[in-house]
Amino acid sequence: MPREALRTLAERRAWHRELYGADYVGMGWPRAYGGQDASLIRQAIVVDEMARVNAPPPINDLGIGIAGPTLLAHGSESQRQRYLNRILTADEIWCQLYSEPDAGSDLASLGTRADDRGDVFIVNGQKVWTSDGPIADRGLLLARTNRAVPKHRGISCFLIDMRQPGVAVRALQQITGGVEFSEVRFTDAIVHRNDLVGGLGQGWEIARTTLSYERGATALARMTGYRAAVNELLAATRMLRRRGRALIDDPVVRNHLGRIVAELEVNRYTALRMLSSMQRNPGTGPHASMVKLSYSEFEKRLFELALEILGPYGQLLEDVPEGPRNRIVTYSGHGATWAYAFLWSRAGTIYAGSSEIQRNVIADRVLELPRTPRVR
Repeated sequence: MPREALRTLAERRAWHRELYGADYVGMGWPRAYGGQDASLIRQAIVVDEMARVNAPPPINDLGIGIAGPTLLAHGSESQRQRYLNRILTADEIWCQLYSEPDAGSDLASLGTRADDRGDVFIVNGQKVWTSDGPIADRGLLLARTNRAVPKHRGISCFLIDMRQPGVAVRALQQITGGVEFSEVRFTDAIVHRNDLVGGLGQGWEIARTTLSYERGATALARMTGYRAAVNELLAATRMLRRRGRALIDDPVVRNHLGRIVAELEVNRYTALRMLSSMQRNPGTGPHASMVKLSYSEFEKRLFELALEILGPYGQLLEDVPEGPRNRIVTYSGHGATWAYAFLWSRAGTIYAGSSEIQRNVIADRVLELPRTPRVR
């Protein structure tokens, strides 16, 4: 089933349940919580093959890839029993409530408050760039519970009901024309104490677990999607002609294509190295930043080159009989046009931690470079 065949929420949820019935959802989770205890290699093969045939992903990707693993690592047994199975079946769809208008890359500066009222916390504030917000039933929320301590230590993690009266979700239209993101406002929203993940003030530690999954775990499947896009670009250069010659015969075009193919292979081996590291040591750690930085910057260069080579054909929203195929497969822009994929690629260097943040993490925690003293 091609990705673009699924248009409604009901169709996407039904496809998710087919994947779940085939044991292709939450494969790496423990059997006690509905998973398969599958090795990372086996999981990567399944996701890679799905990307190869352009199969739709599970609808509850943030629940499967972020909220669930976070609960497995930090949640209580009652939280796991309450939520994990409903994540797997997509009976509850999840979103991630981290970024704010004034706290994106500097996430620790977040201002959303969760005030302790005994059995409950009262949440007030605003989140933005929330993927799947309009369809989410639950959210993984970071909020400030202590303003008297350093900012990293005053954050806690919660599981919040997105359907309650105090939560307002407004879809945000992106430059692609899509509405995958949203703004979320909390006005005296309620979180029960038993939906606090870990202890008070442990939110930053938990967020680091969450972000490592988001940054590193999908890299190999992305490479398969990029390979499909590169193959389409190569096919286009054989079809398009300039001064009577196919573009592929232009030495400048061949040089650019050769460079992008080489970069793709470098990224593929980087993803494989990440997978090998995760197989030896559970959790992705700071090395996930290397993978995320590498593939997001590559994605941007790939689609910049595509539009440069394709010229006006790269701006089309539909196929034309005399032109190259315009519907392509990428990991981020499934079944997208070249123009859509180009616009979407700009977000890759921002979401899940900007490229600047990734470089800081690599310098500090991988290369162990000394910090430069601040000039006063």
